[in-house]
Amino acid sequence: MNRHPSSFAATAAVVALATLSLTGCDKPAAQQQGQMPPPEVNVVVVQPRDLPAAIEQVGEVAGIRQAEVRPRVTGILQRWNYDEGAPVRAGDSLFTIDPAPFRAAAARAEADVASAQARLAQAQRTSARLKPLYEARATSQKEYDDSVSAEQIAAADVKAAQARLTEARLDLEYTRVEAPISGITGRALQSEGSLVQAQQTLLTTISQLDPIYVIFSFTESEHLKFTRAVADGRLSLPKDGKFDVKVKLADGTIYARAGKVNFTDVRVNPQTGTIEARALMPNPQGLLRPGQFARVQLSGGVRTGALAVPQRAVLEGPTSKIVLTVNQQGMVEPRPVEVGDWSGDEWIITGGLKPGDRVIVDGMVKARPGAPVKITDAAAAAPATPPQPGASKPAAAQPQSSAAKPAAAQTQPAK
Repeated sequence: MNRHPSSFAATAAVVALATLSLTGCDKPAAQQQGQMPPPEVNVVVVQPRDLPAAIEQVGEVAGIRQAEVRPRVTGILQRWNYDEGAPVRAGDSLFTIDPAPFRAAAARAEADVASAQARLAQAQRTSARLKPLYEARATSQKEYDDSVSAEQIAAADVKAAQARLTEARLDLEYTRVEAPISGITGRALQSEGSLVQAQQTLLTTISQLDPIYVIFSFTESEHLKFTRAVADGRLSLPKDGKFDVKVKLADGTIYARAGKVNFTDVRVNPQTGTIEARALMPNPQGLLRPGQFARVQLSGGVRTGALAVPQRAVLEGPTSKIVLTVNQQGMVEPRPVEVGDWSGDEWIITGGLKPGDRVIVDGMVKARPGAPVKITDAAAAAPATPPQPGASKPAAAQPQSSAAKPAAAQTQPAK
């Protein structure tokens, strides 16, 4: 955030004069100026206006979905099946683990199933032969019961063998390591020929980049200030309650696509004392990448009935910020003020001024506290510098920013 350019020497001179006036050490104006005509100045008449509320925070880009790719079976990594950093779709093959041991295990499991089915068939035949004999009282109860139990055990063995076969076939399928989600792949972390452990070894990562998250945070004090401003009616929220978001990139340019705040945490982080918020941004070209830092500009709120003056009108005093006003007698009067946030090229005044006050914006270097000045026509004043994107000072806990351009400060000649 940059203030409008001004002369440091001129500012220092005005501050010195303002200090003398505030401390009662200035000389009478007649002694200082003699018979010279009063200098010309330009003023703005302070009036309550609705101004856009803005906030800028530092955020970090994060993938909307991020997955760690790990093997489901232990084995030797046979080959890579993808290009590092390339986009993939869910289900694409990324790695192949040597399948030979798993094929052998599946074959053994198939043989176990066949053996169990043969034992079941034999038990069923035995039970079928003994049943009529038992009914004819030609065999004992125990012998028949044993045959029935043997048949039931054989049936259970078949189910167990089939379960082992299913597991072996799954392990064989898992030798083809697939992408769990669609996105952009990271670098491969294991070389071909490495032994990888099931559920443990990290092979690569995948990040979904469109859309993408931008995560930022604000302090507890900012949250309280924001909430009180809303409760007092000094700040109104967007109609949908979701603030618009723009992102300023590392080179200072504004990302072309806007997003929306879609989440604000209800908890305060006890380690940092901040509240986390998140914006959802479209990212079809992949310009935003996970881990990237960017400045987040949030807009949509409006400050109602705010008093504001151009930034160049606010000077640094010995104990506070100062503006030079013109009183009803046409004399220069330094006024200590309390300032809030920036709104475009203006500074919100929270104390020290009232509606109707005339604040000097041009010609301050010639204006002396307690001396008369002549207010020129507004057309003679230098044009204000247009608002710079993101030149808003953080103030509220939640995102707040412009829904409309601030109205130009009214400039009037003294009557």
